[in-house]
Amino acid sequence: MNSKKVLIIAYYWPPAGGPGVQRWLKFVKYLPEFDIEPIVYCPENPNYPIVDESLLNEIPKDVTIIKQPIKEPYQLASFLSKKSSKKISSGVIPKAKKQSLTEKMMLYVRGNFFIPDARKNWINPSVAFLSNYIKENHIETVVSTGPPHSMHVIGSKLKQSLNIKWLADFRDPWTTIGYHKALKLTKSSQQKHIELETEVLNSADEIIVTSNHTRNEFETKTNKPISVITNGYDTHSVRVEEKDAKFTLSHIGSLLSDRNPKVLWEVLSELISENESFSKAFQLNLIGVVSDDVVESIHNTGLKNHTNVVGYVSHDDAIKFQLSSRLLLLIEIDSEDTKAIIPGKLFEYLISETPILAIGPDDSDVQQIITKTNTGIYFNYNQKEKLKSQIVSYFEAYQKNSLNVNAIGLQPYSRKALTERLSAIIKAM
Repeated sequence: MNSKKVLIIAYYWPPAGGPGVQRWLKFVKYLPEFDIEPIVYCPENPNYPIVDESLLNEIPKDVTIIKQPIKEPYQLASFLSKKSSKKISSGVIPKAKKQSLTEKMMLYVRGNFFIPDARKNWINPSVAFLSNYIKENHIETVVSTGPPHSMHVIGSKLKQSLNIKWLADFRDPWTTIGYHKALKLTKSSQQKHIELETEVLNSADEIIVTSNHTRNEFETKTNKPISVITNGYDTHSVRVEEKDAKFTLSHIGSLLSDRNPKVLWEVLSELISENESFSKAFQLNLIGVVSDDVVESIHNTGLKNHTNVVGYVSHDDAIKFQLSSRLLLLIEIDSEDTKAIIPGKLFEYLISETPILAIGPDDSDVQQIITKTNTGIYFNYNQKEKLKSQIVSYFEAYQKNSLNVNAIGLQPYSRKALTERLSAIIKAM
């Protein structure tokens, strides 16, 4: 059987780091097993805020990758303030009252002059290049994955000009995602985003989203078929000899300014004051980008001496932290908008054999997955006493060397199983 060729338009590709790159890196890994030949189109000279060279080793050796140059405003913005440019491009947006004049200006320019995003200048050159490539290589199906949503605009324009089959993959929502509120958008800019989102949702042949909440939102905006394919976990060779000696609570991933669970910091501070054994054993590990606002909140509650801010590490090292920690922390902003957000790290948490302590809004997709798989306990921001009681219970189990987890129903979240579902959609197009 001849494999079906599929062109994948992606901004994030190794050596980009972070969870966004891994979704399609894994799909590309497994698609050939289902008679689909992936061809990846990505930037030649991107401005990735996080780089993980180790992910280059995961690219299948026989996959076709085509690249074209990109011009990005972050390269120009770095002349004004390299630190602010890197923070904003990585998603770390300071609270409004703490923003410098330069940061306010950069956010306004980013929000109103670069719609849908800072990669908009790549749209027209990509359409011109890919139009010829698609014709010459007899490609009938295109996939775009975003954010950045400029990738979807490329897909939309190719659909209009070539009438190919087009699948739009949304790793996050578009106009309802939290950071839109921080971009200082004018009313006309907000309307432009809505118009572009409407155009993409109603011109794609198929739409894939990563959560049930996003599907419910999009179903109010389009009649096109929408499937939920979450992120997932993959097999790996990382091993650790034993769990940490200390009672470690580890968060892997970004902690942005609004992802700041002050109720947790208060609970931990109280336990340290009330329980000498807890104080001697406890350590909070923060692995990844952490905003200054979060660090300040932690220090203000007296946790400085119990906190280890590691910063960004390679994917393999992140897995080591997951495997060696006593508890894994998952935090989401307490907002209606974030109920649809399922952090990619959740699925690696699921197979770490380490209990998950999660805090976020009620009735989120994350809450449903953790409950369904029996991998941890989920709290909302108003459950301080229950949160405190649960941490005490976990600590007592740690002292007895009986802190563990009995996960169930994980197989549907494996990358290979998810790719099989994706391949069925592609073949049916």
